[in-house]
Amino acid sequence: QTVTVKEADIHQQNPPKFDKIEDMAMLTFLHEPAVLYNLKERYASWLIYTYSGLFCVTVNPYKWLPVYNAEVVAAYRGKKRSEAPPHIFSISDNAYQNMLTGCSPISHCCLPSGESGAGKTVNTKRVIQYFASIAAIGDRKKEVTNSSKVSASGTLEDQIIQANPALEAFGNAKTLRNDNSSRFGKFIRIHFGATGKLASADIETYLLEKSRVIFQLKAERNYHIFYQILSNKKPELLEMLLITNNPYDYSYVSQGEVTVASIDDSEELLATDSAFDVLGFTAEEKAGVYKLTGAIMHFGNMKFKQKQREEQAEPDGTEDADKSAYLMGLNSADLLKGLCHPRVKVGNEYVTKGQNVQQVYYSIGALAKAVYEKMFNWMVVRINNSLDTKQPRQYFIGVLDIAGFEIFD
Repeated sequence: QTVTVKEADIHQQNPPKFDKIEDMAMLTFLHEPAVLYNLKERYASWLIYTYSGLFCVTVNPYKWLPVYNAEVVAAYRGKKRSEAPPHIFSISDNAYQNMLTGCSPISHCCLPSGESGAGKTVNTKRVIQYFASIAAIGDRKKEVTNSSKVSASGTLEDQIIQANPALEAFGNAKTLRNDNSSRFGKFIRIHFGATGKLASADIETYLLEKSRVIFQLKAERNYHIFYQILSNKKPELLEMLLITNNPYDYSYVSQGEVTVASIDDSEELLATDSAFDVLGFTAEEKAGVYKLTGAIMHFGNMKFKQKQREEQAEPDGTEDADKSAYLMGLNSADLLKGLCHPRVKVGNEYVTKGQNVQQVYYSIGALAKAVYEKMFNWMVVRINNSLDTKQPRQYFIGVLDIAGFEIFD
């Protein structure tokens, strides 16, 4: 078979000695085909990390590989980049060592970038795992005793690691391109003392995708937490939230997919609940978060009808409104009045205005999104409160985990 190609599409091939090279900056002929070929050959051997000059390129294997355990962490501790194979741990350790011993010790930042499903969040978690592991030096019992802010249920390094599953349950969802897509951005600072010992951490979040709470595309899902609760792994949760275990009973969570083959919602619920415990959430705080989540599910089932000969909506049954109000600690009549006859400020006075059915449904959607966002932001503040040990800190290493991009048209 003869294939005719344009001369501009022909590139020189690198000598065989450069096959599967660890740093592509060393290639004799550096061009796109050579880069793609090298990444493909390394990936075929499950070598998912490759250097490209100052950068580390990773190809998502979409399977678990045994390259992140404690032995691997120890193998990269204090090693120069040239002394060990390419790995996200090497990038992390270089940042840590430069922070402490560089010509002018300063704080550093790691920036994973890529499209949705590229593996940004997973590698962010590995960076955090590495810093939490190598910087937790000294007697842990003494550390817990001396720090009034570290919960007895989890050490600081445990809490830093467990912040991820807690936030992912409420901020990640299945999308067209990724079964566990981050629908918010987060910037995590891990603070260190002058000697490099782990001191504290804090998290900033950005741009939570609120619209997903009330609307999903056919092949997508709402946030994981809804399906974790509905998995019936904790029947007492269903009873507390006054819900069934059938996602199709709730319109806000059943517009797209309700299950994901790669995710076990039952096990994920246990992981989320355990993360809350490690982070020091009280039973009351956990119940409050779950109740607000349940209230949002009931919001989507509220029904209204038009009054005869009037442009005014009225409730078409109050069962779901009663459940939502109960879970939020509100009076049901006040909730319905606020939706059907909201008070608005005109000048210096408040007036009551009427709303038709469509306007009421818009108000319910806005309320559901606002409640979810406020709850998510409260969780971030609460987690930061657990991670702030008040210990002296001099440097930090930041990790920015941005939401993946899915629209390329």
